[in-house]
Amino acid sequence: MSSSFGQWLKLSIFGQSHGPAVGVTLDGFPAGMAIDTEALALELARRAPGQNAMTTARKESDTPEFLSGVFNGRTTGQPLCAVIRSEHQRSGDYGDSVDLVRPGHADYTGHVRYFGFEDFRGGGSFSGRLTAPIVLAGALCAQWLRAQGVTIVSHALSVADVRDEVLPEACPDGETLRRLKAMPLPALRPEAADRMSEAILAAKAEGDSVGGTVELAAWGLPAGLGAPFFDSAESVLSHLFFSIPGVKAVAFGDGFGFAALRGSEANDPFRMEPETGRVVTATNHSGGINGGITNGMPLRATLAIRPTPSIAKPQQTVSLQRMENAELAIRGRHDPCILPRVCPVAEAMCAIGLMELWKERAACVK
Repeated sequence: MSSSFGQWLKLSIFGQSHGPAVGVTLDGFPAGMAIDTEALALELARRAPGQNAMTTARKESDTPEFLSGVFNGRTTGQPLCAVIRSEHQRSGDYGDSVDLVRPGHADYTGHVRYFGFEDFRGGGSFSGRLTAPIVLAGALCAQWLRAQGVTIVSHALSVADVRDEVLPEACPDGETLRRLKAMPLPALRPEAADRMSEAILAAKAEGDSVGGTVELAAWGLPAGLGAPFFDSAESVLSHLFFSIPGVKAVAFGDGFGFAALRGSEANDPFRMEPETGRVVTATNHSGGINGGITNGMPLRATLAIRPTPSIAKPQQTVSLQRMENAELAIRGRHDPCILPRVCPVAEAMCAIGLMELWKERAACVK
């Protein structure tokens, strides 16, 4: 089913954009982890709408309600189920039935796929609203991974034609990590964040939207997570990254840049690190993965995010009720750029995927 993921850490999400709640069930999460509720709230707030002029005006508190799997502030090892109530729906913005299908959205494909029985309000099951329970699950996984020494961080590498610098090879210090999580639009260079914000607001003023790229890295991973072919680290993580609404391309390491390199330039030479006795690579073009398996170097990935398809400018479409060509100007509350809210979702998906790989590796050892 498209709403479920994982063999060792089984995740399932449920709900629709304008339903009473969205939620998640996480089966296979270890027992005994003390939940940092403040950290959970921070991650959910990073994703939540209505934070600033760059996001949709829809307001949701996104407070999780645990129904099972947590007792006295610790995970029990039983299936963890949580819901996030919806508080600020405006279903009237979407009419009584599907008619003018929105370009770039799943209105038409969802209508065909589910034979006209889909809940189309606000995108229904295709909505970014479903990323709230994913962030909740991912934040829990990130807390577990952090206890194993793993740090995951992301930032806006580019928005429209404005570009930030790439993440350093070494894990940023705690202050930098806290600053990135606190920024409405996380960027390593504050001036880049300002210019990105200007580009987003300029598009919004014109009734349009912009896209960009998110760069993500994970430090502290051991070598040996993943497998060749169908369960490679890239395959598992890409499966999750492409599940994020708006993600249209995923690259690891140098990604498409490999196409212009020679083997002598693309290969990462292996070396011994005298201080630790670890095997490391002198460069990291492969983004921490060889043969589908982590090599102990930082995992690096880049996600391309499409411009938000909901724009106020008139667009050409069709009327399904009249079966004729039509024009559409989208009403409602929409992000002029979803990239600021994609960052915490990308980190959550990465944490979920890495924990799945970690548990699979542990099962092999046994």
